[in-house]
Amino acid sequence: MGKRYENLVKDLDLMKLNKLEEAASIVKKCATAKFDETVELHVRLGVDPKQADQQVRGTVGLPHGLGKSKKVAVVVRGEKQKDAQNAGADVVGADDLIDQIAKGFTDFDVLVATPDMMKDLSKLGKVLGPKGLMPNPKSGTVTMNVAQTIKELKAGRVEYKVDDFGIIHVPVGKASFAPEKIAGNARTVLEALTKAKPAASKGIYMMSITLSSTMGPGIKVDHNEKYAA
Repeated sequence: MGKRYENLVKDLDLMKLNKLEEAASIVKKCATAKFDETVELHVRLGVDPKQADQQVRGTVGLPHGLGKSKKVAVVVRGEKQKDAQNAGADVVGADDLIDQIAKGFTDFDVLVATPDMMKDLSKLGKVLGPKGLMPNPKSGTVTMNVAQTIKELKAGRVEYKVDDFGIIHVPVGKASFAPEKIAGNARTVLEALTKAKPAASKGIYMMSITLSSTMGPGIKVDHNEKYAA
């Protein structure tokens, strides 16, 4: 570990289980990099992600946003192109946008599409797949309600998905946020995860919860608390 990291943790008990608000305050104090660090929530779940009935995936709107607006591209035809533009989409197109993406254009954070466009978009798996940009009904990015989806994404809607190790990684704000806003966003995610618990998951569901900034240490959060809306 570098000297900067050692100085950050020398007075911290990294094994202590903190209340969510306390953890948010510690993370903010430890975010001393020269840029506005992203704060992430990491939750290890008591699920077997190899089992189809133990997948945990969904979306949730953060009450305090993410600190930056996502760049949203939309693949849609007809009148819905105008709806997408009015809702604040950054890039809108149909076959022309699909052609651009096929040539390597991926200058956007999220890609939204209507169901009728997915047949053509599915051919771009090698371009979109590795970057996690392929629209998916489970993440709410394949939809007929294009305008509402764009507004939610711009306001701070995030996707959560359990990885191969049973862990959820979700951004919950910036280090410049007040601790109560970081905690508020994190609590909203934890409540959503509680609701999303698979019926097939037995025993302890939330095994561990950690809050950290981009360059800071992981601060443990008390996973024994009840995070129910």
